[in-house]
Amino acid sequence: MARTLIALISGSSRGLGLETARQLAARGYRVVLTGRDGLAGKAAADKLTGEGHDVVHHPLDVDHDHSVRRLAAFIADDPRLGHLDVLVNNAGIFPERDPQTGTGPAALETPLKTVRQTWETNCLGALRLTQAVVPLMRRHGYGRIVNISSGYGQLDGMGGGFVGYRLSKAGINVLTRVLAAELQPEGILVNAIDPGWLPTRMGGPKATGSTAAAAADVVWAATLRGDSPTGRLFHDRRPMPW
Repeated sequence: MARTLIALISGSSRGLGLETARQLAARGYRVVLTGRDGLAGKAAADKLTGEGHDVVHHPLDVDHDHSVRRLAAFIADDPRLGHLDVLVNNAGIFPERDPQTGTGPAALETPLKTVRQTWETNCLGALRLTQAVVPLMRRHGYGRIVNISSGYGQLDGMGGGFVGYRLSKAGINVLTRVLAAELQPEGILVNAIDPGWLPTRMGGPKATGSTAAAAADVVWAATLRGDSPTGRLFHDRRPMPW
């Protein structure tokens, strides 16, 4: 009997994460949908289940070790799961940016508390979760890790503003490169996706991108063949400079 493919998506109770969950489930994956707000996550999972998708909900706050450990233990021990094929590090915050105006403070005016929290969630949260669940990929020598990055994190052509968010996404790019180099011999590919400016709660109503199209790009990276690139940053499925 064929092994059920399992995908875990952080921050998937809304926005890009939720649409990625929907599209991966439509391709036959059993999706572990997560989010800080347990009620919102359960409602999102119930919605996808009502659409006929195979979705399991579990709360997750990537900022906290105990939350990440509980999720990893749940996947390892639940008879519906037991291993992991895909991890999408999607959870993120952008507290510097006003979603209505698209503006934020200059670097010299940004509170370090804001920078520290953004770094903790967007970069260290991704590393924390990856460290916890890669052993579940190693159980069968296969895995795909997709890190949600941003053009704000590209050193090539970087401008001013949003210093905390830029630092966190540049860190995601570094994490992508390091993990790709370390995990490729084990059959685990690691890539980053810049989804563009999306009309989500983070992106705001003026965003011009398509959440469905961006999610399709994430799904593409999550389902790459074994001979595909690793350690790359993609936008619209095209490689981008770091």
